[in-house]
Amino acid sequence: MSRLYFVADGTEMARRRARAPAGAVVEAWADLVVGGGTFWVGEESKRLLDAAGERPMPAELTLPAERVAVYYGPRLTDLDSLPAEESVRARVVSAHGIAAAWITLDRFGERAAHEPTGPADPVFHLRRPGGGTGHLWRLFQGRREAVDFMVQAWGEDSEGADWARALPIEDFATLIDTSAERPGR
Repeated sequence: MSRLYFVADGTEMARRRARAPAGAVVEAWADLVVGGGTFWVGEESKRLLDAAGERPMPAELTLPAERVAVYYGPRLTDLDSLPAEESVRARVVSAHGIAAAWITLDRFGERAAHEPTGPADPVFHLRRPGGGTGHLWRLFQGRREAVDFMVQAWGEDSEGADWARALPIEDFATLIDTSAERPGR
């Protein structure tokens, strides 16, 4: 089972990140709510950080990655440049979200355009490192927000609206309360 890790020592993480093997990418997403040098990383990035230190990089919290839902929809394209799911999921929890939807193409198959206004914008660009085509994502901080967006974007009776209604987590607080583990406690 893949996990997401909340690490609270940004200085140590930066030190280890610099020691990662050439060509390796440590994807670390700053926690946009907690701040203060805290980050979310996925399994592969945590493995790289652990290997670059004398002992494993301590995590304050861990979450089962599959608890953060990702919706791709019926028109998924440019698979070779899709980011790793753990990167999408870590990016989502960095904004205290519970899910994300791929929105690169709209329901008519037209390419969506959006320029995020900053890190807290719920719409963000993300692609595989070195990938050519960028992908547009919409993160959701709660089930209601996901349902409202997916109904508006895809329609009341769409696969996307059904996905949003079926999200098992109500909000980030519920995600942490029901799924987080605190290592060493």
